[in-house]
Amino acid sequence: MTTNNKPKRLASLDALRGMDMFWILGGQSIFAALFVLTGWQGWKAFEAHTLHSPWHGFTFYDLIFPLFIFLSGVAMGLSPKRIDHLPFNERKPFYLKALKRLLLLCAFGVLYNHGWGTGIPMDPDGVRYASVLGRIAFAWFFCALLVWHTSLRTLAYVGVGILIFYWLLLCFIPVPGGQAGDLSANGVGSWNAFIDTYLLPGISYQNRPVDPEGVLSSLPAIVNAIAGVFAGRAIANAQTQGEWKTVGILTGSGVLVLALGWLWDMQFPVNKELWTSSFVLVTVGWSAILLAVFYAIVDVLSFQRWAYPFVIIGANSIIIYLASSLVNWTFISKSVFGGVIAAVPTAWQPLIAVFALLAVQLLVLHWMYKRRIFVSV
Repeated sequence: MTTNNKPKRLASLDALRGMDMFWILGGQSIFAALFVLTGWQGWKAFEAHTLHSPWHGFTFYDLIFPLFIFLSGVAMGLSPKRIDHLPFNERKPFYLKALKRLLLLCAFGVLYNHGWGTGIPMDPDGVRYASVLGRIAFAWFFCALLVWHTSLRTLAYVGVGILIFYWLLLCFIPVPGGQAGDLSANGVGSWNAFIDTYLLPGISYQNRPVDPEGVLSSLPAIVNAIAGVFAGRAIANAQTQGEWKTVGILTGSGVLVLALGWLWDMQFPVNKELWTSSFVLVTVGWSAILLAVFYAIVDVLSFQRWAYPFVIIGANSIIIYLASSLVNWTFISKSVFGGVIAAVPTAWQPLIAVFALLAVQLLVLHWMYKRRIFVSV
């Protein structure tokens, strides 16, 4: 990890990444608290989108993870490097840095899985190695290798090829000794469970047959990063093609890909835990649309002040994500604001408690941002 001064960052990228992280840090509890305060049933509908889909289907909470992967691709697309023409000794530092990032993020993912106060088991077979950070790492790593060694056209072919291969494998090719097309929640006869059995060490999430961050389902996640590269290239070309045209390209592309995803859903259901090809398209579509909105507001119109809380979260997203598991923020917020929470009317207390939880995290991030401390891997 490094802590250093960096050149000016794309504000909309940090803001959107921060908005994404905001819901993990405690924002998802706002709607439940508002329901307690007002009793309006509409808040229940909003709250439903702060929970993951039980299996097939889509909620906006399902977008958090793939959006983060998409944004890692955007960062690569802003300044892509072709290094395949360089001699190996000049390429080697790129490979070593990428491998170091991959291993660090995987290690931090294991650390996150076991969380605050629970401890990583001494028995290696009791550790869950698959993780959100691990999937982000693998998607970024393989996407980076492609960006460094191929053209944008080849990158597009690879992305489409991965989605079609994953669809054919899961829906039409039988597992050895089983049947084809097992997309059930039990999933014991699926390719995902079959491959995880042989290639994924340790335990799976909640000991399910299919780990939502398992080996096979990490393959289509690479496409989320690949799509981000193309979005990043569009923004990088904004000065020549026009900023508002770039907003239009991102929005139009997002709507088109979103429609294709839901069309594919009729045969290959949108499913986060399997990370189906249709799920990739739906999440890429929404990611592109959100990027267009944030880019237009934050960078084109320069309305940055309102986005400041999101920007400071996005600027140190990895460290605050780790801290959400390793630090007992609820205890800290009650220690600081417990008296205030207890003093307000009972109906207001859940909402004030959410704001207190967010406030202590934002204060830390504000302190880091003002001192230009950006912790990255």
